[in-house]
Amino acid sequence: MPVEERSGQRQEQSQRTMHERMAEVIQRWTAGKEVCETAIPNLGLFRREAATEPCSCFIGPSIVLVAQGAKQLLIGEHAYTYNTDRFLVTSLDLPASSQILEASPEKPCLGLVLELDLRVMAEFIAQSGLPPPRNRPSDSSAALGKITPAILEPFGRLLALLDEPGAISALAPLIEREIHYRLLMSDQAARLWQIASVGSQSHRIARAVDWLKKNYALPLRINELADYVQMSATTLHHHFRQLTAMSPLQYQKWLRLHEARRLMLNERLDVSSAAFQVGYESPSQFNREYSRLFGNSPKRDVDELRRHATLANSFTSLEFR
Repeated sequence: MPVEERSGQRQEQSQRTMHERMAEVIQRWTAGKEVCETAIPNLGLFRREAATEPCSCFIGPSIVLVAQGAKQLLIGEHAYTYNTDRFLVTSLDLPASSQILEASPEKPCLGLVLELDLRVMAEFIAQSGLPPPRNRPSDSSAALGKITPAILEPFGRLLALLDEPGAISALAPLIEREIHYRLLMSDQAARLWQIASVGSQSHRIARAVDWLKKNYALPLRINELADYVQMSATTLHHHFRQLTAMSPLQYQKWLRLHEARRLMLNERLDVSSAAFQVGYESPSQFNREYSRLFGNSPKRDVDELRRHATLANSFTSLEFR
């Protein structure tokens, strides 16, 4: 057998072993849960026992690894399918739809999400002397990267810290910095390099996104936002849509409507109060846009969500009696 073939087989076996160990840890920590926050602040775990239809989500700059099963992220017309061969990396806070493709009770879809710190990326770029990538990054805020042992190994050590809580504060930040470095050495280096480099178009769009998240209830004046990020209004609109599959106005509307939904569901605000609090001046316009996004009027939608939550709690109570 050629040396290259033996080496490839050893790498495949190594990755399988690492995935199996990660899946064991994730399965143990997510027992009875779909989503699990961890003692490591930037790390979350997930578990699904059946394939799902696409559901709305909001994902920030992060890397998503699947230890078992397969998932898909939908952004506009683009679909990103990832599994034990490919990881997902996102570089902006953006609305999307998430879908489980492969899962069953016997073999659930198991994985993790680690929030990325673009400041750490920028620090590595500025101080480590890393050569800039030669390939041109895709015009997207999400991308798929090839799983390698160099990517998986630090994640295995990070998961192992969950069983050693006293070491988390000392060791987790070091392992997370290593993961950021490994990503800058991966096949997605160009995408991350571009978004983390101060002054790049992608970095300016990230600043625009950050402003919209903090000021979603304020009237949006595109020229003022363009001045804030030092771009022309036309350039801002073009690059914003390329990276988020939305215009700045659509992005603001998405933020407003989801925050209004949260206010009605969790803080029991009535429809008009929620609409005014997120920046709408016309309740009728709020109702139209809410129904268009969620497929139901605000009141019916929230009532339905509460009904499902009540049923889920009832089934959970019965299950553990």
